Amino acid sequence: MLADPRAEQIRDRERARLQALVEGDIAAASALHADDFQLVTPIGALLTKAQYLGAVSAGEIDYLAWEPGPIEVRLAGPVATIRYRAELEVVFGGHHVARTGYWHTDSYELNEGGWQAVWSQATEIR
Repeated sequence: MLADPRAEQIRDRERARLQALVEGDIAAASALHADDFQLVTPIGALLTKAQYLGAVSAGEIDYLAWEPGPIEVRLAGPVATIRYRAELEVVFGGHHVARTGYWHTDSYELNEGGWQAVWSQATEIR
């Protein structure tokens, strides 16, 4: 069975999204997040795209490192779900959070601008 080339496109988009967030490149990050994007943080907070990217832009969320492991992709037409483990180091609300492992589950949809993240949830690995 041949691998679906869309899976690698989605992996590339996720890696680009993470890089934009670490670099604080809000323009690039905005293009990779759907307008109705929502994030559920490891502490259970729900953030809209505007809230999330606004916090990154203001330095309230400052990713120092975000290193994903292998990204699993499940495709169903114009929708994809991804899951992977990553190591993150972040300054959140002025508090340094040491490098920690997290599970990430994200949904992507194929829109006019390509694949965009729609929902994202992170869970700390303890």
